[in-house]
Amino acid sequence: MNHYETLVILKPTLTEEETANQIDAVKESITEQGGEIVAVNNMGMRKLAYEINKNERGYYTVIYHKSPASSIAEIERKLRYNEDALKFLTIKYSNKKEIAEFERQVANCSAKAESKEEASSEA
Repeated sequence: MNHYETLVILKPTLTEEETANQIDAVKESITEQGGEIVAVNNMGMRKLAYEINKNERGYYTVIYHKSPASSIAEIERKLRYNEDALKFLTIKYSNKKEIAEFERQVANCSAKAESKEEASSEA
């Protein structure tokens, strides 16, 4: 199992429910191919560096996962045919230094998720 980071940028016109469904579809695609999702970082709506299909903004999500190398082609194929995905990018972490960075990113995502849960439980 290799370490991967998949960035998905979704259309800004989607509702929160549609956005969540699209992210769940990507996560399901990863697990169907034998991958294990380690962390998810929903970065939210952001301005794009350049306009894509007349969209100036997009909803950014980063999914950290451990998957077999053969699964990436199928995951990217499904994203390519998804009309709601403006862009996507998969990065492979291969050497020890990169894997250490992967683990650090996952820890940051986990810490952010825990702090959000604590804030919502206090309210």
